[in-house]
Amino acid sequence: MGSFDLSSIEDYVANHLRVFIFSIAGLIILVGIIAVSVFFIAVHGEEKTMVPDVTGKELTAALMELQVKELYPRLQLRYSQTSRDRGLILEQEPRPGTIVKAGRRIRLVVSQGVVLNKVESFITQNIDDARLDIQTINATAGGTPLLSIKEPIMYIYSTENPGTILEQKPEAGTEISGPITIEFVVSRGRENLSATVPQLTGSLAAALELISSSGINFQFTARERIGNERGETIVEQNPAANTRVQLNTPVNLTVTMPERLANNEVFGIYSYSIPQNPYPLAVRLEAILPSGERQRIITVNYSGGNFTVPYKLPAGSILVLSMLNRELHRETVE
Repeated sequence: MGSFDLSSIEDYVANHLRVFIFSIAGLIILVGIIAVSVFFIAVHGEEKTMVPDVTGKELTAALMELQVKELYPRLQLRYSQTSRDRGLILEQEPRPGTIVKAGRRIRLVVSQGVVLNKVESFITQNIDDARLDIQTINATAGGTPLLSIKEPIMYIYSTENPGTILEQKPEAGTEISGPITIEFVVSRGRENLSATVPQLTGSLAAALELISSSGINFQFTARERIGNERGETIVEQNPAANTRVQLNTPVNLTVTMPERLANNEVFGIYSYSIPQNPYPLAVRLEAILPSGERQRIITVNYSGGNFTVPYKLPAGSILVLSMLNRELHRETVE
């Protein structure tokens, strides 16, 4: 019989013992990982949240609301009945107010705008809104623009607010088989509208606020102070206060120069010729200071002509004139 090798048996047992120990340790670790995972899944699953109402809101705003609630979107696109719906949420599921687990996906139906095969009605819209709608329709359609507006537009006096579309040709419902030019008849507002000239002599800042709210036309000039006159004060106006004038009648205002200017400060009369419009449009003059801060100088409805406004600003400021939020002109104060 061969000799019995005790060391070989010991090595064999030791190796199997190590394998057994490592197996038990691995199993314990695996069970621990599973237990921790199950615990966190269970805890997360217990979190509840209420579905917000995002119907009718823009997609970006809706996504932000869902994010706050720890909900996630599932988007579907759909054409709607009007181009004004483009980018808005048409439907959502689950319904607003439903209590769901955090992490739930919410189905959002988003408008792609209109599949344009008929001319829609623009009557009662403001002409500026109609222009934006038509731009959106053409952008949605892609390729050759489907709709355009015949220029110049016909304006007539009416009892409707200025800028309101009264008639259109072709009429709403007309089939679109190719590019179409739409003719609009737009309200100019009431004929011979008048206003009472307010008392504008005195503080320049107060006068600018009154002009903004009264809707009158105006023209500024500046001169040096005389005698005891204060600086930056309106000392003359024509027509006089409480005079009844037509809205397009300019009120001439004389303002005095400042008594003193700080270092690097400039006083002047801003002047820019705005094209004549059929009715007053929203005009804004603001300054971008060297610090980057924006400062409003005046906001007023203005029909066109020479637009003049006094200013006192640090040199290097930028004056920005806008109409209907579209920049017309900018210049640097020197």
